[in-house]
Amino acid sequence: MKKLLLFSLAIIIALACISQKRPYIPGKFRNYSILLDRNPVNSEDDINEKLPLNQKSMLDEEAIVGNTYYDNQSNSSMQSRLHVFDDGTMGVVFTYGIDIYYNFLDRGTGYNYFNGTGWGEYPTARIETDRTGWPAYAPYGENGEIFVSHASAGIFDGLFIEKRENKGMGDWGEMIFEGPTNPPDLLWPRIATGGVDHSIIFLLALTHPAIWYQGQYGALVYSRSLDGGQSWQPENGSFDCLGPDYYSGFDGDTYDMVAKDNIVAILYGCPSYDLGLLKSTDAGQSFTQTIIWEHPYPFYGGGNPTDTFYCADGAHHLAIDSEGLVHVVFGINRSYSNAAGTYWFPLVDGVAYWNENRPVFSNDLNALCPYADCEYSELVEDYSLIGWAQDVNQNGEWDILGEPGLYYVGASSQPQITITEYGGIRVVYSSLTETFNNGSQDYRHLWMRTSPNGDFWGTFHDLNSDVTQAFDECVFPSIASYSNEDEFNVVYQSDNEPGTAMGGDMDPYTENLIRFQGLITSTGDHFQQSFSVSQNFPNPAKDLTTILISVNIPAEFCVEIDNVLGRRVLDINTGVLHSGINNIPLDIGGINEGIYFYTVCAGENRITKKMMVR
Repeated sequence: MKKLLLFSLAIIIALACISQKRPYIPGKFRNYSILLDRNPVNSEDDINEKLPLNQKSMLDEEAIVGNTYYDNQSNSSMQSRLHVFDDGTMGVVFTYGIDIYYNFLDRGTGYNYFNGTGWGEYPTARIETDRTGWPAYAPYGENGEIFVSHASAGIFDGLFIEKRENKGMGDWGEMIFEGPTNPPDLLWPRIATGGVDHSIIFLLALTHPAIWYQGQYGALVYSRSLDGGQSWQPENGSFDCLGPDYYSGFDGDTYDMVAKDNIVAILYGCPSYDLGLLKSTDAGQSFTQTIIWEHPYPFYGGGNPTDTFYCADGAHHLAIDSEGLVHVVFGINRSYSNAAGTYWFPLVDGVAYWNENRPVFSNDLNALCPYADCEYSELVEDYSLIGWAQDVNQNGEWDILGEPGLYYVGASSQPQITITEYGGIRVVYSSLTETFNNGSQDYRHLWMRTSPNGDFWGTFHDLNSDVTQAFDECVFPSIASYSNEDEFNVVYQSDNEPGTAMGGDMDPYTENLIRFQGLITSTGDHFQQSFSVSQNFPNPAKDLTTILISVNIPAEFCVEIDNVLGRRVLDINTGVLHSGINNIPLDIGGINEGIYFYTVCAGENRITKKMMVR
């Protein structure tokens, strides 16, 4: 038995803490594009020539809950893979596969359970009776658990639903959930449970994206059961607002679903279509739609030429707070299309945050530009732009080789979000991390930021800074939906080779480890000052520009503007600013063109940023 003391794995004060200053991103990285040619459907190519290079792990054995040689846990967004129950026990699922010589005939769901004292042994076989993959996990009933996975290259088509009344013990009850009559198979499912005692089951899946179904290649279908899966209403139902009048189809794993009591929320989006939210407040009977980011080119692709635009990269996550408000995080990328196909930019870098109290993003080509020197962007640093690759060596440059493992998402992506009872927010994402590479490719680490309310964000923390993991590829995080004020939990996959053998890089197969981290933290511990300041917008500016000042303690503030010689050109007394976001207009009509520095001060605390006047 591999023992693990709960929450003793990592203490935040011992983690590597990085300042919030963003490194300069050279144009050769920002403008590096690749033709999008992935095909996740039936991606099990001939693998008999690929042999494992290294079966040894550099990770702490006490933190590992499973292993797999099948290394593609998701095509974009991560399924729910970890749940913390009210009594402190936990369940974890992942795509398990060891038999690389026979096309992973053993592939299916690996499961492990934390009983309050320690984790079980590594799983050595899948749970399902047939070959499956991509499980999603949730609590069920008063004390049970449930997960769903999709059948693949086996006897059955459709989905496998496995549930049991008592978590961590007893036999799993297996159900086969069939898809619509044409085609019969469903892929890349999501599951959530809500209502009293998690008794209502919500199911979301994709019809086969290579087969035409109801006017689309890849339709999202939704099902709901009130009786443990004995009957469904609807069963494989369609959303009119996601139908062929609006979308040509959807891609695998570009959608998420969560539930809390009678609220159900579905998020979808990628470079090919809008980032949208469907929300139900009546236990999944009806939904309203919000387009969070509107795609500038409806029905994108198909050989039609476009300009380059910034976009949601397909990896995203969402959470519901105690007031029923939905919070969203998503990775950012860039794309364009021509006769040869569509292109993406693996080194474009940014993670965005949005909630239902905020305005949505427009379809401007640069609305989601994550860089301060964009002529136009609707993202505000440390407010709606909350994640990016860090300047680990603090030299102002992004020192990477520029050859990442391919996951078809941005340089900082695969974000996960969880919210405490009192509104504290934790976000974890996987990011290319400078100074860590294998000589040819850069490694990804998991990074974390916290916020007390979403209005301002604290210090960046590298969750893989320990010497035993510094040269590991850490990807596919899944964060537990339950989080109290002092701790949260995450599982992820790690190995010593950037990219995946199953797709993208097509590296030789090695052992990949599924690792759990229980983190002790407090959202009030990570702030260097009691306020934060956004980049001014627009920037460059003429006559009038605006900054946002996020305040957690009301105080009197001032703004000082100096030229490059350090001479003061403008003083502004804002008066007392209240807690939360304060919108501060700056009248710069009397200032000559050039580069200036604006400093926001409250008492002895000062924050300085650069702006351009034209």
